[in-house]
Amino acid sequence: MQSCRINIRKERSALPAAIREWEKLQKMGKKETAPRVVEIRNRKASHDYFVGETFEAGIVLKGTEVKSMRQGKAQINDAFIRIEGGQANMYQSHISEYDFGNLNNHNPTRVRRLLLHKKEILKLKSETDSGGVAIIPLKMYFKKGLAKVLIALATGKKLYDKRESIKKDEAMREARRAMSFRR
Repeated sequence: MQSCRINIRKERSALPAAIREWEKLQKMGKKETAPRVVEIRNRKASHDYFVGETFEAGIVLKGTEVKSMRQGKAQINDAFIRIEGGQANMYQSHISEYDFGNLNNHNPTRVRRLLLHKKEILKLKSETDSGGVAIIPLKMYFKKGLAKVLIALATGKKLYDKRESIKKDEAMREARRAMSFRR
């Protein structure tokens, strides 16, 4: 009778170790991946413009546009925003057609409506009507599952302004290099 109890106790103590071993083997096959963040940036914006006040706007997209954007197949380098009829519209943004789309796939360069509050639209309209100011998109991204566009009021840079900003960037880069060699 005692020998029977000892065997049961040995099996019980071996059971958690076997479960741990099995769980470890299961984890070995799986890679833990971080959630992929898709963010389409307008890299030319800071080079070509002095960026002023920024606004976050929603964007009206079709289903295949959302899928394409999640894959990162979009570009907004040449895009701009106009306020027409109390609505903000984004022109010349390119979201590629979805690879697995059918006949109902979207037009890649269609005009896309931006969703802003009325006060924000009026402020943007008054700024652009005064002249010398453009509205440009800085980046497109997803926030809590919704497509957003960060737009900014911007004034164009002259050629000498671009040269000055390049010199300033190079000086900062050299300073960072000098600091990294000291470490």
